[in-house]
Amino acid sequence: MKILIAEDETELRNAIAEGLRMDGYAVDTCDNGETASQLCFAETYDLMILDLNLPKLDGFEVLAELRQHNAELKILILSARTSVLDKVKGLDYGANDYLTKPFEFAELEARIRNLLRRNFVQQDNILSYDRVKLDLSKHQVWVDGTLMNLTKKEFSILQYFLMNPDKVISQEELMAHVWDSQVNSLSGAIRVHIASLRKKLVHLLGYDLIYTKIGAGYYLAGKDGM
Repeated sequence: MKILIAEDETELRNAIAEGLRMDGYAVDTCDNGETASQLCFAETYDLMILDLNLPKLDGFEVLAELRQHNAELKILILSARTSVLDKVKGLDYGANDYLTKPFEFAELEARIRNLLRRNFVQQDNILSYDRVKLDLSKHQVWVDGTLMNLTKKEFSILQYFLMNPDKVISQEELMAHVWDSQVNSLSGAIRVHIASLRKKLVHLLGYDLIYTKIGAGYYLAGKDGM
């Protein structure tokens, strides 16, 4: 999943980005509201962490502008403003959540997980398909109780498939949601990572779980492709 951090405090911005990348998220960052707005129109993000005290455009202006064109993007306000009026204003402007500074990183992680799974039927931290279970909070995957050894990128790819089990996912869509904007879409990275993930799944399942639809992308299917 791909996250944009709009935060003008360099040390905090870098710390959050590093922590989220360690969690397996693709992360882009910026330090002002104008760039944040431009990036949201140029790139595809699943979630945005938005500070209110941004230069050029403040967080409320960014939020109002985005909500005119994008109702799907999950937006979490992260701000030192603690008044009820600011919280109400942020939520009324279209934010999905509001977390005040200072904060514990574990709470930020939990709120992000909660926002990202709101579109899905799972009511806990477990995504499952066929004989595979993925734990969002522990960043672990099991097949019939056997723990899989996945890289962070393989975990992110599998997570995106499990969150979209009934659709064909193109390489472009995977690139938009699993890689940050610095990656070259023609690098072949997607094919390499999916090939490795497939091999690991086949080793434990005894059959493929990710299938290719020529000219369209990839999709999940159980044994015998059904």
